[in-house]
Amino acid sequence: MIYFCCDLDNTLIYSYRHDIGEDKVLVETKEGKELSFISTVSLSLLRKVAEDKTLVPLTTRSLEQYSRIDFGSQVPIKYALAVNGGVLLEDGKVNEEWFRESKRMASYAQKEMDQGMELLRQDENVCFEIRKVDELFVFTKSNDVPATLEMLKTNLDLDVVYVDSNGSKVYITPAKLNKGSSLKRFREYVGTEHKILAAGDSDFDIPMLLAADTGYCPEDLLKKMQELEREPIEHIVGFPKEMFCEEMLRSVLKEPQKKVREFYESKKYKHQGF
Repeated sequence: MIYFCCDLDNTLIYSYRHDIGEDKVLVETKEGKELSFISTVSLSLLRKVAEDKTLVPLTTRSLEQYSRIDFGSQVPIKYALAVNGGVLLEDGKVNEEWFRESKRMASYAQKEMDQGMELLRQDENVCFEIRKVDELFVFTKSNDVPATLEMLKTNLDLDVVYVDSNGSKVYITPAKLNKGSSLKRFREYVGTEHKILAAGDSDFDIPMLLAADTGYCPEDLLKKMQELEREPIEHIVGFPKEMFCEEMLRSVLKEPQKKVREFYESKKYKHQGF
């Protein structure tokens, strides 16, 4: 069996702030507000992937945030990993044993995360509530992300916690509880004889991509990974960012990639911005 562990935001789906054209499908709402979309082409390809492989969303989203995503009945999801993989859902239900083990894995970092929360309370750049998400990591937002990151990295033990950002979002996570360690746990859970593919677009996805049998990411992230590893990474495939989602899904399906290039070169989508 082949499992496809895939990030969600900016890999499969895009927020309403992101222009992906008019041909799209709503996949997330909150209190009546339309939040996230997937392109019609991507959804069609995702349905084919879900028929051919076992799709496993692997996201940094909280359990509550993940529960808002709906790809429809034609995209079956038996397993999902939320909160950087700290929460395993099976047929929509939390695997309590997995969650207990995640909390045990994160326990060594609780003191450092609590210190990080106190530092954030004193940071005048913080512009959002400071949350400990599902007991596993710290999250907030900043008006000056570089300054907030520098302050945290200067004052926290980076061997214990990982500090990073995504746009205005700031995270403090246990160093040992990331998407890579979660993918390895999942591999052991379903059986090491199975092949695992992975796709993602951000620094949070790097450990997952490195741990997979085959990985897919935007070209700029692959270049960054090669610089960090200081050697070629042969099992990861990079795609132009502006066509990443569809081209990645076609590659997972082993479909000709010429089609997606023609799709993006067509007049209808030529100025579609990412």
